[in-house]
Amino acid sequence: MSVYVILFNARTDNEGMHSLRVGDRHQVLMFEVEEDAIRFSNFLEAQDFPPATVEAFDPEEIEEFCQSAGYEAMRVPDGTLLMPPETMVDKTTWDPNATPEENLSQEGRGSIQDASTAEMDRIRAQLEKLL
Repeated sequence: MSVYVILFNARTDNEGMHSLRVGDRHQVLMFEVEEDAIRFSNFLEAQDFPPATVEAFDPEEIEEFCQSAGYEAMRVPDGTLLMPPETMVDKTTWDPNATPEENLSQEGRGSIQDASTAEMDRIRAQLEKLL
């Protein structure tokens, strides 16, 4: 069974995954149904997020990625009408206009730069095999 996550700049060197900040934690949403993920990504675009892509992944791959990056994976059950928070973080840990190297060098707790480059390459290769 696949889950669906929201990506920005999908299939580029500057790919970013949407997450929510809850207190001091970051959560990646794993939607059980593609339509729910698409609806949520449309809500994000309405809040001036960059265009997003909904991608299917093996849930274990996303959970492993989250663990290595210091994030939490949160499963969103079928039929859940999830709305984005009304407020966004002041500064994200990913910039859609930055180079991948610039994004990796940004400071931030629980962000993707917590994972080593080798670990990120390994996870990226595993995710590409799924496509």
